[in-house]
Amino acid sequence: MTNPAQFISQVRAEAAKIVWPARREVVTTTIMVFVMAGLFSLFFFVVDLLIRSGVSTVLRTVG
Repeated sequence: MTNPAQFISQVRAEAAKIVWPARREVVTTTIMVFVMAGLFSLFFFVVDLLIRSGVSTVLRTVG
């Protein structure tokens, strides 16, 4: 177990190793996240539409 002063020193040493992303990288990855979220929502909308129409067709045929 280390004393508090040594712990703070170690925390500062580890924090100095952090590499923060550049603004351009943050903007690029944020845009990519929004684009992928849009594509996935469109994909799941189409899949849901197909499943719903298939179930409706089966229920109309049986009922």
